Amino acid sequence: MADTTTALDATDRRLLREVQRDGRASIVALAERVGLSPTPCQRRLKRMEEDGVIAGYAAVLDAARLGLGLTAFVQVSLASRSEETVEAFHAAIGRMPEVLAAWAMSGETDYLLQVVATDLEAYGEFATRRLLRLPGVKDTKSAFVLRTVKPPAGLPV
Repeated sequence: MADTTTALDATDRRLLREVQRDGRASIVALAERVGLSPTPCQRRLKRMEEDGVIAGYAAVLDAARLGLGLTAFVQVSLASRSEETVEAFHAAIGRMPEVLAAWAMSGETDYLLQVVATDLEAYGEFATRRLLRLPGVKDTKSAFVLRTVKPPAGLPV
């Protein structure tokens, strides 16, 4: 496996922390926070964007205020790990807006999905009418979030 790590100095890391904290900050504000003038700050950001260190910028939305009050983590086991089954599963979950994230796992479960729904009834409909009917899905196990103790945060840079 090739090393895909990008060399970053202390200023790059400070800049990344600031961008993760406030992705809408202006170049001038970011430059002030990390002790640079705007032009070198912008060059560093551009380099890290081009290198793929900064993969994109996004707004953090409040699921509950959008009526998505239920979050589930779903373990999915496939009946087969053939290339055709795996590719079909990947394509299908990619088209499901309820699936926020999906990870291929080691161990007893093949995949872990993060799923949102309005409520338990809506999740039940999603699970029984859509997820369990996907070709190759053998079994699922769902766990529901009772309370968020630590919300997703930026990466430790």
